[in-house]
Amino acid sequence: MKHSIRRQFATIFITLMTVTILLCWLLNTTLLEKYYVENKKDVLLAAYKSINDASNAGNTSSEEFQIEVQKISGIYNINILVINANSQPITSSVHDYDVLVRELLDHVFNAIADGQEVGAVLEQTDRYTIQNNYENRTNINYIEMWGFLDNGNPFIMRTALEGIRDSVTIANRFLMYIGIFAVLLSGVIIWLIARKITNPIMALADISLRMINLDFEAKYTGNEKNEIGILGEHMNELSDKLEKTISELKTANNELMNDIEKKEQMDEMRREFLSNVSHELKTPIALVMGYAEGLKMNVNDDPESREFYCDVIMDEAQKMDTLVKKLLTLNQLEFGNDIISMERFDIVEMIRNYLSTANILIENSQAKIFFLQEEAVYVWGDEFKTEEVFMNYFTNALNHLSGEREIRINVQRYDDVVRVVVFNTGEQIPEESIPYLWDKFYKVDKARTREYGGSGVGLSIVKAIMESMNRAYGVKNCKGGVEFWFELECK
Repeated sequence: MKHSIRRQFATIFITLMTVTILLCWLLNTTLLEKYYVENKKDVLLAAYKSINDASNAGNTSSEEFQIEVQKISGIYNINILVINANSQPITSSVHDYDVLVRELLDHVFNAIADGQEVGAVLEQTDRYTIQNNYENRTNINYIEMWGFLDNGNPFIMRTALEGIRDSVTIANRFLMYIGIFAVLLSGVIIWLIARKITNPIMALADISLRMINLDFEAKYTGNEKNEIGILGEHMNELSDKLEKTISELKTANNELMNDIEKKEQMDEMRREFLSNVSHELKTPIALVMGYAEGLKMNVNDDPESREFYCDVIMDEAQKMDTLVKKLLTLNQLEFGNDIISMERFDIVEMIRNYLSTANILIENSQAKIFFLQEEAVYVWGDEFKTEEVFMNYFTNALNHLSGEREIRINVQRYDDVVRVVVFNTGEQIPEESIPYLWDKFYKVDKARTREYGGSGVGLSIVKAIMESMNRAYGVKNCKGGVEFWFELECK
């Protein structure tokens, strides 16, 4: 990645480290010597106080004092000399003290030694003077403190500055080497640390990319307790909520599509309904109008003809009335306006009661009815609508009887389900017509249907009733006839 956070973070850190080291080197070069001079001045003042206190206590000749002077001289690299009024040394930290004696006397009497340049005065009181001197003969720069102790003895102390200059040079060179190594090492470390920080960020970026593509299976699995971990938890929550929201949207969209499809189907059903109704009513209306006009015009004025005309009109009117009632029933079922009342009843008793009421139809059809079930079988369903289903199956069987003219009714139990089967002998239904039997106004043999006054709506009513009770139904060709069936729960 061209502008990755890892690269930016490493670059900023390395640049900051480099600038810091360069600044340290610059400050070391320009200020370290001044700091060293101030430190040496403080050391000289501390040494002066120690020697002056010993002098006031009269201990300058003691061995302890001599040891203290040597210790101060060794620790702070200071040359110390104290003389008396006769220019004889009282104490000295060097064996060759003649140079110090001569320099002290030159300072006391304001004389300038050969080859020596008097530098700037750093501090001066009525008891001592601290100044920076340079000796041309040895090319050495000194910090010198000279003056008089409280008892009047002259003293001089000095320390060379050349050592600090070498130290500064060495320190700067060492700092440069260490700085380069530190920058390289820190660069590697910060690169690894930055990778550890940016890897979770890249993982979150990958998750967000998958979320863009509506893939919500990706989850952040890091266990960090920092801001990245919190962001990962929020990303997971966002992913779950987006998935839930999109699922709800898809569900709503699917329902909307179903509603649109249902509306289109209803429109199509309405158009089909009007077309079929107009087609089904056209013939009986034409017959009624024709025979009514015949009566009015006295085409045949004998009583028998008038009675025949009246019978035809009544018969066709009855067919139209039956059709309208069935269509109203089917309309209520299909649009959910008819309430299903689930109750427990004896299906065997219901069948026997219907057969007794349909005895005249059975005799007119010369049908042989076989129903041998004696034991009561209780089922759950809407008893009135179940009887209507059985009635449609039974009347359909009566209208299509042929051959041995037998109708066999069976009540079969399978675990928690009872299947009612109505079989009639006669011609089988063409296999290609079976899927369409449940459609409104569908007729396999229109001429025969017209003969017995069928409307093609009965099986559509069966379909609507069984689907309203969420139970199975069907038809199949059997040897010697056709079998219609439906099922009810008996648990």
